Amino acid sequence: MKPAITAAPRKSLHRMKFIPLAVMAFALIACAKSADNPATAMKATTVTTTDNPFFSPSTLTFQYPPFDKIDVDHYRPAFERGMEQELAEMEAIANQGESPTVENTLVAMERAGAILSRVSSVFYALTSAHTNDDLEAIQSEMAPKLAAHRDKILLNAKLFERVKTLYDSRDKLDADRETGRLIEETYQSFVRAGAQLDEPEKERLRALNGELAELQTTFSQNVLKEVNASAVIVDSREELAGWSESEIKAAGDKAAERGLAGKFVIPLLNTSDQPPLASLHNRALRERIHNASLARGSRGGEFDNRQVLVRIMKLRAERAKLLGYDTHADYALENQTAQTVAAVNERLESLIPPAVANAKQEAQALQQMIDAEGGDFQLAPWDWAYYTEKLRRARYDFDAAQLRPYFELNNVLEKGVFFAAHKLWGLSFKERTDLPVYHDDVRVFDVFDADGSQLAVFIADFYARPSKRGGAWMNAYVSQSKLLNTQPVVANHLNVPKPPAGEPTLLTFDEVTTLFHEFGHALHGMFSDVTYPSFSGTAVPRDFVEYPSQVNEMWATWPEVLKNYAVHYQTGEAMPSELLDKVLATQKFNQGFATTEYLAASLIDQRWHQLQAQQVPSAEDVAAFETRALKQAGFDSATVPPRYSSTYFSHIMGGYAAGYYSYIWSEVLDADSVEWFKENGGLSRENGDHFRETLLSRGGSEEALILFKNFRGAEPDVRPLLERRGLIQTAE
Repeated sequence: MKPAITAAPRKSLHRMKFIPLAVMAFALIACAKSADNPATAMKATTVTTTDNPFFSPSTLTFQYPPFDKIDVDHYRPAFERGMEQELAEMEAIANQGESPTVENTLVAMERAGAILSRVSSVFYALTSAHTNDDLEAIQSEMAPKLAAHRDKILLNAKLFERVKTLYDSRDKLDADRETGRLIEETYQSFVRAGAQLDEPEKERLRALNGELAELQTTFSQNVLKEVNASAVIVDSREELAGWSESEIKAAGDKAAERGLAGKFVIPLLNTSDQPPLASLHNRALRERIHNASLARGSRGGEFDNRQVLVRIMKLRAERAKLLGYDTHADYALENQTAQTVAAVNERLESLIPPAVANAKQEAQALQQMIDAEGGDFQLAPWDWAYYTEKLRRARYDFDAAQLRPYFELNNVLEKGVFFAAHKLWGLSFKERTDLPVYHDDVRVFDVFDADGSQLAVFIADFYARPSKRGGAWMNAYVSQSKLLNTQPVVANHLNVPKPPAGEPTLLTFDEVTTLFHEFGHALHGMFSDVTYPSFSGTAVPRDFVEYPSQVNEMWATWPEVLKNYAVHYQTGEAMPSELLDKVLATQKFNQGFATTEYLAASLIDQRWHQLQAQQVPSAEDVAAFETRALKQAGFDSATVPPRYSSTYFSHIMGGYAAGYYSYIWSEVLDADSVEWFKENGGLSRENGDHFRETLLSRGGSEEALILFKNFRGAEPDVRPLLERRGLIQTAE
């Protein structure tokens, strides 16, 4: 389960209109004080409107963005002209004298907003991947403007009347299946956005949307700023016992970059748990790192997010009530595959007891190890990862660090991820260096289909940097559409620590599976074969979008694939079979912790968004509210804290608001699908093509569960998930 964030900007009617609330929210986490590549630092210069590269389609392959021609001064005028153009297009559609037809209304809407789409896709990609102060300022300025722009379209009474006319007569129209879905989805988009409210209610809705756009931007910018500001400073090399020489050198280099020569800097990641806790021997340092991680956004100062969080939750609850829903969760879940709050609560409640029971068993085993070593202390959260690795070595004679020499980044990508894609779909990849990039670490590949035709352009951005938000995600710069005659330009982003110059990039096993996971999102975008951009690629329900990417993780350990890429970076020798056996034997190891921390975060997300406005606690009570919610659900957060606490839970500021449950929901489909592949022979063109034709290529052009059943031939079965996570016996 990889908490990837998929950001796929759309230019079409109901997708475009969610730019301020969805695309921005996925990509709104800005950070560094300056860009770290002078050649592409987006420095302000004087430009004229005729120079603006967003005003016309890129002439590069598949309209690949001309990063070398884009300057920070291009964004504001492109946003302004883009909004002006699209609004004029929508007004023309709304006010035309002809009776509404699919062509003169819905298709025209799908074609609208080209400039806004181009600038949004690049801008919000870079505010995630390579931001700076200038981009951050523009982002804050544009958030309320884009929210207002969205409302001008969705609350346009004449436009809605045309859409409603088509919706009311949809059964009489001779429309194909995808067009019929476009009619229904567009109508629902208007209704859910408030098109049926009276004018005073619409005015209040506009105010709510504008304030929410500003607050959500502030929250997520605070998160990443504090991640950089909260890095843990270590005074002596001795405190870093347990780390490799390469890791120590990297920490020293980071300190030197901050003017702290002779010291060491341990940066924080976006999650509660921090990777260094698994290997550092110094317990006091582990505690410092853990406490710094959990304190983010809640200790006062300029990055404190408590007031922002509380205000957002109140406004979301008020907006939901205004739109006719009991809570924001009811609103958010209505158009997901889960559909209801009750369904999500039932799924979480069924999984929490066995997960917590497994975590308690794991904690007992860790405590026994501590006691056996003469440790005079009780297991604490900052001890869990450290003693888990020791226990793993003791039980399986296996140290996770043994794997890294076999997981060199380029081998994993080209001989693992790309190799599996070739076996399943006949894809081939050719790296190119002639296309401009926004950072020197970025790589670009042409992707060719089995028949030799070019399918897509793939952008790979794998290294962490201060100008990049945490986590891993996919985004689309250009989405496939037959209507617009566009083909995909998609990107994958990871946060792999960059090694010192001249040293290889050796991945952890988790980073390997993340690489496969994110490429699953990329495939979803590349294989899209739909007419309307509204349904392209990953434009599917939030609790379905992770499913194809989770399925793609299976190939990371598929014997034929792993044998091809898991070779020692120095000797070229294949990973010993006994080491692979140990890897596979530990797949269910520590799943109690992993499942519990994830479910705890999902529970927090739901508890916030199932509140009425008057039930939202004060800023001072945020931590207590979270603690109460976890305790009532049966969690022991003192030992296994949630993967994210409320004040740095950036997922729920965007598309995952009341939707973080999506990963486990999608994993039910994923685990069941993995069983299908195994039952049908695994890694084969026949299986890959079936998955592509029935599901991956269809985007959002059909209901998600119908697509799943078209692929699987049956309803989803939860049992494979329970077996995978070692929960089956407790659940039964």
